[in-house]
Amino acid sequence: MDTELVKNVVLVHGGFVDGSGWREVYRLLTDDGFRVSVVQHPTLSLAGDVAVTERVLDALDGPAILVGHSYGGAVITEAGNHERVAGLVYIAAFAPDKGESVNTLIADPAPGAPVPPILPPVDGFLFLDRDKFHASFAADLPVAEAEFMADSQVPWGLDALSGAIGEPAWRHKPSWYLVATDDRMIPPPAQRAMARRAGSTVTGADAGHAVYVSRPDAVADLVRQAAADA
Repeated sequence: MDTELVKNVVLVHGGFVDGSGWREVYRLLTDDGFRVSVVQHPTLSLAGDVAVTERVLDALDGPAILVGHSYGGAVITEAGNHERVAGLVYIAAFAPDKGESVNTLIADPAPGAPVPPILPPVDGFLFLDRDKFHASFAADLPVAEAEFMADSQVPWGLDALSGAIGEPAWRHKPSWYLVATDDRMIPPPAQRAMARRAGSTVTGADAGHAVYVSRPDAVADLVRQAAADA
């Protein structure tokens, strides 16, 4: 594909948060001339979140790089089959295979791996323990910023975690993966294993799970690379 045509970028957030965390990544990429869209999906169900993402893609005027953080990786794995998606960028994200869900990927953690402090579900929704949010999700962010994120959590629906992938887009489209080497939500070895299975071009950043907030430069750099090479 003509790399000059890939000027659209679509950013897809993960669980417990909304799209506002992409603000600095958005700024860096728009300053470079990219047309950036931020998907505000409700994280109620995988199918619903994919549909919201597809509507954003439908509105574009050409090919796009589709970027997902954390649970957003599951969303882009399915939504990436859209005809306008030229490449996928995973940011410390789940990259499920056919028939897999976030639930199946987290069902059997490796011995000694950090366990996300997810509270028991209430009425079909999950939250992270507020007091453990900083250490687990946003360890490299200032305390005040992590506390704001903890107090503004978006409920994560159980249907989003259990939604299974039909056809993983990474099987037939190029992908890139940013491993957060200090992640305490998705263990870095699990990130590397998913990236390897997907055949992704891999890079790393010394950052926690909220790498898209703490290291927007690293995220923007990988998106630029994807836009140039897709």
